[in-house]
Amino acid sequence: MKTRLSVNVNAVAALRNRRDLPWPSVTGMSRIALDAGAKGITVHPRPDERHIRRKDVRDLVDMLRKDYPGKELCLEGYPDNRFMALCEEIKPDQVLFVPDLPGQTTSDHGWDFAANDALLRGVIEVIKRSGSRVSLFVDPDPAQPAKAAAVGADRIEIYTGPYGACHSDADLEKTRLAEVVATAHAAKEAGLGVNAGHDLTPDNLPALIAEVPFIREVSIGHGFVADALIHGFAKSVERFQAAMGER
Repeated sequence: MKTRLSVNVNAVAALRNRRDLPWPSVTGMSRIALDAGAKGITVHPRPDERHIRRKDVRDLVDMLRKDYPGKELCLEGYPDNRFMALCEEIKPDQVLFVPDLPGQTTSDHGWDFAANDALLRGVIEVIKRSGSRVSLFVDPDPAQPAKAAAVGADRIEIYTGPYGACHSDADLEKTRLAEVVATAHAAKEAGLGVNAGHDLTPDNLPALIAEVPFIREVSIGHGFVADALIHGFAKSVERFQAAMGER
């Protein structure tokens, strides 16, 4: 099984929203990534629409279903009423539930399962009835996957921010990588699919994939767009896929 790349285009939308103009186009840049070989697109429509707007989500799902059969849309967000209604309306391939507060800059911690057991069981049941796969954002802690399985998740996405953040400290990087690896193996033992995301780059992906070749998907936004500023959107797809063994 090769790990597949889903490109998060939130940063594209954030740049567009700096002006009252239609560029850079979220669908246009997504097309470039998909044409270059990305397996899908990830977006996180926040309540204030500071980057991805609900119209973007609808435009993306229309584009994918019309022009890219077999490619996926992952919709990421906190399961409030508005987000749940959007998920039920568009029926993305995957819904990633994250425990974000409304004002957070980015997702930076996994679910507290004890505090959110009833919430998660309820929203997962609703989303599965609508036909979408469900993933839950978890900290790199091998105790977490069994809890995700217990509430009904299909997959977890391991928060790899702590691993990506220690790029200048080789010893700490090994420690953080070991935490991610242990969490991935615990998820496999619990019968869950494994995704990963946050601060992954062509430099730190090879070590991760070598240790956890059964990761099904990496969702990359900030690191991807930073790389694309140098190499271009299409070339960065190639670079990330080569780093994870998808090419």
